[in-house]
Amino acid sequence: MVLRSCCKFGPVLVLFRLGYVALLWLCVTHLRCARAETKTVVQKDAEFDVTYNDTVTSDNQTIYAFNHTVSRNKTEGVRVTVDVLSEGAESSPILFVVRQKQAVLSFQVPLILRGLYQRKYPYAHVGRTLCQPPTRTLTETQYFFVDVSTLSSLGTQYQLRISRVDSFTLHTDKKFSFTASPSQPQYFKYVFPDGVDTAIVKVNSEMTFPCSVMSIQDIQCPVYDLDNNVAFIGMYQTMTKTAAITVQRKDFPSNSFYVVVVVKTEDEACGGPLRFYPLRPDELIDAGNRSKTLDVVVSPAISSDVYVMGMLFCLGIFLSFYLLTFLVACVENKRMHRRREGLLNPADMLPAETGKPGVTPVSPYEYGSFADNASTLSSEAITDSIASDANYGYMERSLESVTGRSRQESLSSIEEDDYDTLADIDSDKNIVRTKKYLCVSDLARKDKRVLSKKYQIYFWNIATIGVFYALPVIQLVITYQTVVNVTGNQDICYYNFLCAHPLGNLSAFNNILSNLGYVMLGLLFLLIVLQRDIIHSRALDRNDLNALECGIPKHFGLFYAMGTALMMEGLLSACYHVCPNYTNFQFDTSFMYMIAGLCVLKLYQKRHPDINASAYTAYACLAAVIFFSVLGVVFGKGNMVFWIVFSVLHILATMLLSTQLYYMGRWRLDSGILRRIVYVIYTDCIRQCSGPMYIDRMVLLVMGNIVNWSLAAYGLLKTPNDFASYLLAIAICNLLLYFAFYIIMKLRSGERIQCMAMVCILFTAVVWGFALFFFFQGLSTWQKTPAESREHNRECIVLSFFDDHDIWHFLSSIAMFGSFLVLLTMDDDLDDVQRDKIFVF
Repeated sequence: MVLRSCCKFGPVLVLFRLGYVALLWLCVTHLRCARAETKTVVQKDAEFDVTYNDTVTSDNQTIYAFNHTVSRNKTEGVRVTVDVLSEGAESSPILFVVRQKQAVLSFQVPLILRGLYQRKYPYAHVGRTLCQPPTRTLTETQYFFVDVSTLSSLGTQYQLRISRVDSFTLHTDKKFSFTASPSQPQYFKYVFPDGVDTAIVKVNSEMTFPCSVMSIQDIQCPVYDLDNNVAFIGMYQTMTKTAAITVQRKDFPSNSFYVVVVVKTEDEACGGPLRFYPLRPDELIDAGNRSKTLDVVVSPAISSDVYVMGMLFCLGIFLSFYLLTFLVACVENKRMHRRREGLLNPADMLPAETGKPGVTPVSPYEYGSFADNASTLSSEAITDSIASDANYGYMERSLESVTGRSRQESLSSIEEDDYDTLADIDSDKNIVRTKKYLCVSDLARKDKRVLSKKYQIYFWNIATIGVFYALPVIQLVITYQTVVNVTGNQDICYYNFLCAHPLGNLSAFNNILSNLGYVMLGLLFLLIVLQRDIIHSRALDRNDLNALECGIPKHFGLFYAMGTALMMEGLLSACYHVCPNYTNFQFDTSFMYMIAGLCVLKLYQKRHPDINASAYTAYACLAAVIFFSVLGVVFGKGNMVFWIVFSVLHILATMLLSTQLYYMGRWRLDSGILRRIVYVIYTDCIRQCSGPMYIDRMVLLVMGNIVNWSLAAYGLLKTPNDFASYLLAIAICNLLLYFAFYIIMKLRSGERIQCMAMVCILFTAVVWGFALFFFFQGLSTWQKTPAESREHNRECIVLSFFDDHDIWHFLSSIAMFGSFLVLLTMDDDLDDVQRDKIFVF
């Protein structure tokens, strides 16, 4: 019965509930309407430059009506300034809405701006510049309204002032000073004058902090002039004391743009400290006084004529080296022709020499150091020396015995390992390479064709490496430049913005153009090497005994690799300067490691042609260096574990290489190495105190170990941020040390340096000195923030087009070219000297 009664009265209950909800809704609506009818809206006609003090509550709303005359030929800015005078307004801020003809601007006061980690900074004093809508008529009266409202039931007192900005338009080459803060940004208008297609906007301040942002935006509404939206449009960059952006007319259809300056709420983006940490998420933090005084000036950039002059200047410098090389080649060719004619004239030859056709007369060549040390030789060393002279000394013999098997035999049938695997040759190597005094003839025993093929691999390998390395690099830097152009974020790339001349989509064309010297001089060096290679090949074809048995063995594969590496350095340096930053600095240094390594190998190859490293081993070691360079860039900054591992590996590599060089490769790294080390220490240091057998080599290796251990200790203690440059410094220090040792030992052995080589050495040393001066000027540094890096920017110094770093490119390319010429010519004095009289060191 109960269930049946519930079913009976169910529809009645539903209708009752619906009626109750409808009645309740009507009551709420009535109350709202009644309350809305009691809200007061007051509209006031207001005037410019008058301060209005008023109070606003949730029950009243005030509208200020303004009108002003806008001229098409004159631009005036309108600025709104608001202050909240009541305490505790953060809980119920006042909303200001500025309604214009084609734009609406709204903001609350106090203005809440956010920083890192959701920090909140309130600002009770707010100033904003209104965006001026364009007008088509000559003059027009425009109206705008300022609506003031709040949801607070308590009265909030405020001040409102509307004023004109008379200096709203910037003039060319005229400096204008102003003050800005996070809640009071400033922006100004600049119109391109006739005849000016590119302008550079410079903003400067004597105050490092607070950090600020300069932005270039098109003439459109709204203008993004707050810290949280300034990056939405246009080009922008952070700044401490200076900022500069080059602007092109083609990027702005209206032939004008806004210069916006915003002070950030925090200084972390400019390298400053974070002073506050929010203990509670919603806690408001007083930012203090963050006003900053700045000045702005807009100047015309260089014209197209300066671009042409810069390119012609760059080409002229390096083409002059081609001309100079051509003249020197002509003079040298004429001198050699006269010398050849004099040697072929029987009247000029001695009677004793005329009976020896086919043998070129060679003057005796004595070495003071050999005579001085002769008395100290043991009987075993003297016996080895006599045996060496008897077996490998220079002897007059017929052309057939000198040339051996025909040089026309296929190179593919001759391999270096064919000789090394023979038991007698291997035994002979152990005897010859452990002599106390070695000559070049002792380490130039392998077939010339085999070694030529071995060293040509250096060229082909580096050419292949260059292609596979450069293609993704080019693709990446093009992407970098596209990102910069699309986002407008000028903080991505570390340019010298005071001397960054754009061309097309490139932001700093001058820094790219100045790398042309590496490519042109690398190509010139390849041509010089090719000429020498052709001359040497012709001498071999005519069985010239000087080419076969005298002088340093000539293998040009490493020289070709060095020239190719110099060209690749120019290409990759240009790629790096498309958008220089911390992550792609390895593009600029990778082939510097290559060049340093190849130069060391070439120096070693001169006196050790048979035992120099193969191309595969050398490039594998250089690949390991570049691998550690990448690891250092990614993980090395402040990572002590990385520095400990790298320093240990650096010292171990130094010790292994020292052992390899001291014993000329006649040692083995196996399980018995520790036993042999203990035995040598016991016999040479404990049982009897005997000095090193190879004193000269020992001096070099001791100095090298001191330098490398010191560099490892410096890296471990200082942990420099620029790991790539630190690694490059290690390579350069080792190269300079070995080069100095080579020159000293060359002079100590009684050899001389010819005039051409001496001129190259002196010229190269002077150019390197000037180049390093410009390198250490430091126009930018990615070890700091972009804003701090711009403090080092400086104006152009040559033709208003090239800066200090461009001069470094010019001079360093010339200096590297000169260094290569030194390596190519420094042993030309030995071309007529028998190889069994040229010492190995």
